[in-house]
Amino acid sequence: MKVWIDQDLCTGDGLCEEIAPSVFTLLDDGLAYVKEGDKTLGAGPEGLANVPAGMEDGTIESAEECPGECIFIEVD
Repeated sequence: MKVWIDQDLCTGDGLCEEIAPSVFTLLDDGLAYVKEGDKTLGAGPEGLANVPAGMEDGTIESAEECPGECIFIEVD
C-alpha cells in the first residue's frame, strides 16, 4: 500500500498525524505530508510513500476521517 497527500486540499486539521503519526506529519506551513521512515516526502503525487507494515488500518482511517479528503491511497 502507498499513500500521498494533495496539499491543495489539506485543511491542516492534523487528524492524520494523530491517527497515524508514523505515516503523516504536519510541517511549519500548516499542511500534512507523508513520511517514509524519518524522511518527509514532497508534495502531491511525487510524495508517494510506502505505508509501513501494520499501519494500513491507520492510514485508511486517516483517509476516511480527513475533512479535506486529501489523502490518496494506492493499493499494490
